[in-house]
Amino acid sequence: MLSKHQSIFSPRYFALSIGIILSVMAVGFEGLAVTTIAPSIAADLNGIDLFGWIFSTYLLAQIIGTLVVGRIIDRQGPAIPFTFALLLFVVGLIVAATASDMYMMIGARAMQGLGAGAMMTCVYTAISLSYPDELRAKILGAFGTAYVLPSMLGPYVAGIIAEQWSWRFVFWGILPILILSALLSLPAFRKLRAQGVQAENGATATWMAILLTIGTGIFLVGLGMLPTITGIILSIVGLALMGYPLRKLLPKGTLTLRRGMPAILATRGLFFAAYVSTQNFLVLALIDVKKMTPDQAGLIVASAALSWCVFAYLQGRWDTADQGLGRNKRIMLGVLLLTIGIVVVLWIPIVTTAVAVIGQIIAGIGMGLAHPTSGAVSFAQSGEDGAGKTSANLQFADSFTPGVVIGIGGAILVVSQVAGLSMQSGLIVTMGFHLLLVIMSLFASTRIKQAT
Repeated sequence: MLSKHQSIFSPRYFALSIGIILSVMAVGFEGLAVTTIAPSIAADLNGIDLFGWIFSTYLLAQIIGTLVVGRIIDRQGPAIPFTFALLLFVVGLIVAATASDMYMMIGARAMQGLGAGAMMTCVYTAISLSYPDELRAKILGAFGTAYVLPSMLGPYVAGIIAEQWSWRFVFWGILPILILSALLSLPAFRKLRAQGVQAENGATATWMAILLTIGTGIFLVGLGMLPTITGIILSIVGLALMGYPLRKLLPKGTLTLRRGMPAILATRGLFFAAYVSTQNFLVLALIDVKKMTPDQAGLIVASAALSWCVFAYLQGRWDTADQGLGRNKRIMLGVLLLTIGIVVVLWIPIVTTAVAVIGQIIAGIGMGLAHPTSGAVSFAQSGEDGAGKTSANLQFADSFTPGVVIGIGGAILVVSQVAGLSMQSGLIVTMGFHLLLVIMSLFASTRIKQAT
């Protein structure tokens, strides 16, 4: 039993907790900062035609890093994979900071994606193996906060650095944070041992991850070419290639919302994708339709980050108070609140600054409740799957589904405009797609409880 005064910052967990928070902040800041400085990068490196690959390469490499390392962790433990992932991310930052052309930058982003996917999977595993169930909701709340906080300052700070000095300093500036994270967390990682889980053939899992990456790449390229015939064909081919590895790599029944772990991952993937994509397209609506300035739109979106952070902290306290018995209800309530938040901003014509802030605060509360709690429930139900595989599945839900949904949302917007709809109408249709996803997540959340 834990002492009632035990916390994630008590002497036993202090170094690991701070190390985890710093590594998550570094990855989160880098991802958001690149969004701000990408136009400057493409212009300086004469690669406007390759602009989209700055993001797509990162996403596709992240799929491989996430899914492959989870199986390695269950056989070897997380220390060595975390060390290699950290080094790969660091090398990716250095190559990006010194890139002389766009192809070098795209290669750097591939290394960063591989490293980030593997690092976050290792971090999730460390949470599962190092912290007792009573503290997992708290450290996962801190994890979420560490990832969300950069959304308030990251784009603004990156913009200032790029404007005053150079976008290259953004990449250099992340290195000290990662080094400090390694110094604090690696000693704790080395103490963690493999669970001895009998994992499936590692080579098979690797090939499945590669096939999924290829399929996803073809699918995203096809979406970008819609509504042309070539775009339609590529989208269908990519989707077909994605189906088989998804069924093999995810817990059986995830795509059909089977009770227990499959429903948890489906719930998380759907609500997280709906949230992230809504954020992206709401910013577009505020700037292009409502004629707000980028900094105003950024502050509005940041209101969701604030409420997320507050309720991520509170859910940890509530989890302690009810000893985890209310987790399923908190997930359902969180997804319901996220649904309400998306409904508030769905109808673009009525969106004002006040309406947008209200919708964002409600959505942030929902994320603060549902995101860390779904992680805690996943680890509690991991069973024979092993912490590494469960960690990979959580990281996959957080990275793969938002990337794909944003691509689909962009395609919906383009097709809507080709069909003669205004930007405003196209955004309403896109937001409606997000609402459908979060309603599906709400249904899946009712199936989280394992069948008895």
